[in-house]
Amino acid sequence: MHGAQPVNTVAPLRTSLIRAVLALVVIACGLSLRWYGLPLGLPAFVVKYGGSLLWATMVFLLVGALAPRLPRTQIAAIAAAIAIVVEFSRLVHTPWLDAFRLTTAGALLLGRIFSLWNLVAYLIGIVAGVWLDSRVASFGQGRILPRRSKLNSQEAGSTRE
Repeated sequence: MHGAQPVNTVAPLRTSLIRAVLALVVIACGLSLRWYGLPLGLPAFVVKYGGSLLWATMVFLLVGALAPRLPRTQIAAIAAAIAIVVEFSRLVHTPWLDAFRLTTAGALLLGRIFSLWNLVAYLIGIVAGVWLDSRVASFGQGRILPRRSKLNSQEAGSTRE
């Protein structure tokens, strides 16, 4: 293994930390929306499905924090699978599971009532997570939107030195 490249452990750790912090921010936003949305006069639709959207964004970010080397598409697929399993688990009723769902933690993590509309909100939330993650990654690299100038693309194609 003479020509082996050193393993870069700093970049995945940095990515994990950024995603974990973003997940905490999303959790704070979701809890604020659920607890204060209705008293502030927000429509129930916004509070319910906005919370579901933010929940799925949080799942995307937490999966990404736990598996920072995976591409966003795989993270999104795993987050979608988790969201689908959690939503369909609402159709399963056992005494211990129903008792957990009646707690605040159970309601926030698993929810109580099955709804196909939640799956739509989850999809939008995962797409929002992919977008947010890509924007933060671009910002961390010193750019918000990737840009190519004509000069750079001409230089890249040039064979003269």
